[in-house]
Amino acid sequence: MLNIQSLSKSYKKQNIFTDISFTVNQGEIIGLVGENGAGKSTLLSILATLQKPTKGKVTLNELVYSSDRKQIRKKIGYVPQDLALWEEFTVEENMVFFEKLSWKKRSKEKLKQLCLDMELSKWKEPVSTLSGGMKRKLNLAISLIHDPEVLLLDEPTVGIDLKSRIEIGNFLQSLAEEQNKMIIYTSHDMDEITNLCHRIVCIGQDSFYKNILKEAGKKILVF
Repeated sequence: MLNIQSLSKSYKKQNIFTDISFTVNQGEIIGLVGENGAGKSTLLSILATLQKPTKGKVTLNELVYSSDRKQIRKKIGYVPQDLALWEEFTVEENMVFFEKLSWKKRSKEKLKQLCLDMELSKWKEPVSTLSGGMKRKLNLAISLIHDPEVLLLDEPTVGIDLKSRIEIGNFLQSLAEEQNKMIIYTSHDMDEITNLCHRIVCIGQDSFYKNILKEAGKKILVF
């Protein structure tokens, strides 16, 4: 279980968010919504151990973020909004490159299968020739090389075609259901959020998001 307890973040005198508390259970996909500037990306960055909270506590099973950062990083997969790929490398070369940096070693066959599982079959093609959807799939595949327990996804389907979005969504559901991954997912697409996520955390008091989610019958937490 990932447990977020009374988490707050501020820069100088500006509060980004305050007193956020929720849990993520194994096999659960949590949606994270809110208007621009509400702090969604900052929260994910904290959960990815890239920033520290101003107040509050985060634990992952028996590990405490403030004292067990190195061990926790081995259990986290993080996909930021910006693509982090070598455009001149092929899909294969990207996967092999990032595998060498990974906590867990994988054979080339397993790396290829990871791509195929999310319907990315262009193994030998340069990344520069791929569609936006395929690049997003590759970015996601790289984050899974070390088989993390927690997957943090910041707008992983932004700007891509519907087919790729559906394929990524189906793949994430299979990760949660079959491998018990804990997934936190941000998106501005409410259809995507309501169809994919078990529960939803809404940061900020924007009634637009709250009304849509209530109409969809989703369990929501508002901060």
